Amino acid sequence: MFTYIDPSVRSRLLEQGKLTRINAAGEVIDATSADIPAEPALEVLGPIPLPIALTDEPLTAQWYAFVRRTELARVDGLAAELRQQGGQHLFASLTSSMAVNSLLVIGDPDRSNEPLVRVHSNCLTGDVFGSRRCDCGPQLASAVRQIQQDPAGGYLVYMAGHEGRGIGLWAKAATYLLQDAGENTYQANRSLGLPDDSRDFGDAASILKWRLGDSPFRLLTNNPKKLEDLAAHGLVNVRRVKHLAGVDEWNRRYLRAKQGWGHAISEEDLG
Repeated sequence: MFTYIDPSVRSRLLEQGKLTRINAAGEVIDATSADIPAEPALEVLGPIPLPIALTDEPLTAQWYAFVRRTELARVDGLAAELRQQGGQHLFASLTSSMAVNSLLVIGDPDRSNEPLVRVHSNCLTGDVFGSRRCDCGPQLASAVRQIQQDPAGGYLVYMAGHEGRGIGLWAKAATYLLQDAGENTYQANRSLGLPDDSRDFGDAASILKWRLGDSPFRLLTNNPKKLEDLAAHGLVNVRRVKHLAGVDEWNRRYLRAKQGWGHAISEEDLG
């Protein structure tokens, strides 16, 4: 379960309630066994206090980290072999492709009858580098601010492995070159033989079910596919809240392509 540290830490975290396991329906299941459950499951670490500098006002969120139990088991097995062979220096390469999703609990959303939620796909270029070729960085910062300013707060679900709408960072770099040659963001995906959008929101649905069950919530999004995907996993009590941020001359063409694909973005928004 924990590749890099003394296995006794697992027992300690279980006793402290910091290690949990949930199934696809968001229900807490037995986490004491190191075996892979018969049903799909996510391991959960947290809550972990996390001071955040994305807002003007001081903010400390509660961070939960999620990983699929099957992925973790594969990494553990390979790590055991490396440990026997003295190859601990290769541990980092084992986990480089493991998707660890996150949940930030901001404020006290349990007090709300309809908490505010953002399901955000990771974007290294936008979220970390501050790229203006997309609106991801401004959307992330705006979502955190809006959730913080909401009377009861809410949730930010941050999905790893969603780079470039699911195609990965290397392919995304290639699509940028194709876009510079005249294609839009969706045409560039197709030129590489890739889907327009290959993201899977199943884990996001499990995380939200764990926190909200069937309760209604407001979702910060312009993307109809995100609503459809969450609904396909049983989350139908969702009210969409428009979420536009960071529109400028660098990303207007990108946003116009999204508009054409069905995103709820008006001409006035692109002004």
